[in-house]
Amino acid sequence: MTLSALMPPRQVKIGDAALFAETTPRAIRHYHQIGLLPEPGRGADGRRRYGYDDMIRLLWIRRMAETGISLDDMRAAFEGTRDIDDVLARLERTLADQQADIARRRAAVQRLRAVGSPLGLLSTMVTDRLDHLPPGALRPGDLEALLVTERIFGALGAAIQASAFIVLATHPGLRAEQDRLDAAEAALDDGVHPGDPRVEALAVQRCAHQMALDRAVREAGLDAEEEKLFEMDDAGPAERRPTSLSVGQAVTKMPYDLSPARKRCVQRAAQLFAEALSAGG
Repeated sequence: MTLSALMPPRQVKIGDAALFAETTPRAIRHYHQIGLLPEPGRGADGRRRYGYDDMIRLLWIRRMAETGISLDDMRAAFEGTRDIDDVLARLERTLADQQADIARRRAAVQRLRAVGSPLGLLSTMVTDRLDHLPPGALRPGDLEALLVTERIFGALGAAIQASAFIVLATHPGLRAEQDRLDAAEAALDDGVHPGDPRVEALAVQRCAHQMALDRAVREAGLDAEEEKLFEMDDAGPAERRPTSLSVGQAVTKMPYDLSPARKRCVQRAAQLFAEALSAGG
């Protein structure tokens, strides 16, 4: 087949032009509407007829589109109102960003395959902490709590919370008390007034339990490892650092529909725990 056999006829209809340029008549009409491709004259039958120059312009449009150049940039380049080198430099930056994003996504997928799902959804800082646990020791609910904590307080906050789950997995008595308190707090539904004596009583019990967890963390030497986490976080990227939120603010960000009584219990327990820590408890 000779080159002349591959060349389009001198004047062709829109369907033939689209076939030659490997596009569609609809796309060509869109090019006309946005001023990217001048609309050619019409034949005696009232149909558009595309000549050699039109076909060359269509080929350029198709090739430029394949590289990722936007239609607006093409039009500006054809009109001479924008330097094609600037367009290409901007496109190269965009492609570099996309490449970096793909690299991050591939790394995340590889991590999920290596660590396992859903544990691999957590940050490396958090899963490294959980290496203390034997396989299967972490409850699904604990994993969900870590995911929520990391979203609100960052990887450092979740890594510190992981210390509590390590202790709970290795101290049956503390785990039983945790389950009891969780069930009691869940019973604080909308029918319970925030000023109900049960709210304060549960807050006191939750504070005592948290203090017992804190002691167990120190006895296990996990608090020393938490200090190392703070050092790592100071040297790490800002997005990994914990956010500064009050308990009240944190409660509003949690994806739970807590009753007013339960919210009050959580806030009061945190207040009591902070006071105990300040008092050297």
